[in-house]
Amino acid sequence: MAVVLGTSAISGERPWDLGDPHLNVVPRTPQEAARIADVTTPTHDFSKAQRFEDKPAGAATVRARKDADAFSQPSGNISFEDELTFKVGNGLFRKLWVSAPSSTLASDGLGPLFNARSCQRCHLKDGRGHPPENTADNAISIFLRVSIPGTPDDAMADINGYFATLPDPTYGTQLQDFAVQGYKAEYSLGISYQEQPVELADGTIVSLRAPTYTADNLGYGPLHPDAMLSPRVAPQMIGLGLLEAIPAQDILAGADPDDLDGDGISGRPNVVMSGVYQQPMLGRFGLKAGAPTVLEQSAAAFAGDIGISSPLHPSGAGECTVAQTDCQAAIHGDGDDRIYEVDAEGLDLVAFYSRNLGVPARRGADDPQVLQGKKLFYETGCTSCHTPSFVTHRLQDQPEQSFQLIWPFTDMLLHDMGPGLADNRPEARASGSEWRTAPLWGIGLTQQVSGHTYFLHDGRARSILEAVLWHGGEAQTQRDAVIEMPTKDRVALITYLESL
Repeated sequence: MAVVLGTSAISGERPWDLGDPHLNVVPRTPQEAARIADVTTPTHDFSKAQRFEDKPAGAATVRARKDADAFSQPSGNISFEDELTFKVGNGLFRKLWVSAPSSTLASDGLGPLFNARSCQRCHLKDGRGHPPENTADNAISIFLRVSIPGTPDDAMADINGYFATLPDPTYGTQLQDFAVQGYKAEYSLGISYQEQPVELADGTIVSLRAPTYTADNLGYGPLHPDAMLSPRVAPQMIGLGLLEAIPAQDILAGADPDDLDGDGISGRPNVVMSGVYQQPMLGRFGLKAGAPTVLEQSAAAFAGDIGISSPLHPSGAGECTVAQTDCQAAIHGDGDDRIYEVDAEGLDLVAFYSRNLGVPARRGADDPQVLQGKKLFYETGCTSCHTPSFVTHRLQDQPEQSFQLIWPFTDMLLHDMGPGLADNRPEARASGSEWRTAPLWGIGLTQQVSGHTYFLHDGRARSILEAVLWHGGEAQTQRDAVIEMPTKDRVALITYLESL
């Protein structure tokens, strides 16, 4: 299968032909393609809700519970047998790992360095993480990525526009703030905020908090002088399998790197090398779309967040570098019958669980204020990045994700969000100011599930409105339009977003 084609005459951006090697696809017929194009065309009728709009995950949509478990339900169309598989995967997702050696061999292998003891500790209730709320709070669901600039020889030759970066020689690619007994953690997270007032057209003052991050109490000496740090809050988990099942060609069709349509929006795909398929693939997961599949994202999290080896990350030392000799020499949990601390079967179970966390149904889609907010969302141009709907591939072996009309409100592309949100750390083809468009489904249930309303990649925004006001770069025009809205319209817009 061809992976990349020739160089574009327009800007050097390659016209990608990436395919979807991770999926067993039944090709669409021309008739299906025409129907899909019709049903996913953004509406101009805001007098009523669109057909199926209240089911954002299609047949996989789940009931909108009113408790903290709203994000923890299996796909609405899952079979009885697969629901059992989902529950086993949930058990592994919630498992508290312990340090080796342990009498419970299936649970040992934690660390030696780690950010959390389980997946659930970061993705509590499968929702969003948050930065520390005060000095007594911990930073368990936020960490710092780290890298240093590479040389041209470190670039990925098969991927056009790839930013060459390297791990920090001492600390690797991620800073861990915990360690098993007898070992030193790598750092402690320092955050300070400076309030920045923004005045809206009606005189309302909204204060934005601009964070500064520091890696304090470094346990293994100084960082490299060119180290680039990027804060990352754990994102919500719902709908991942459906995002994974969107045809790559449909996502790539939305890319406009040269802004040929003149709307100021220039979405670009992140393209990453897959460790499983040994070829470039479309990046879909992570805040900069640095992982191509749920499986690879899960394996990377096991290694980086918990220090757990797997077939994709076989080191029992997790994220420890060769410079951390004590960490490398620590007793690990691999080498028994499983070979790795989480074996291929366990990794598959966690990936299955992650793919099948259901998206709750919309609330109040026909409410007049919600419909007015929807009209403003569309007419302001928010849908230029937050693409309302897709239809997933028809799949041979994933009935839950097969041929579903979904409403994630993301184009899955990278956008320059301006200097205010820049982390100044590139990742694959994503620059230091680019981020993947965040899906909006479930955003209105954040308080209910996670107990807070912190948004954006580092949780700096304390409300949906603050998140909107942080938009810059390609979204500056839309942000300014919100600032100038009459109070009634702004309230309607936020009400619409809270209904998603």
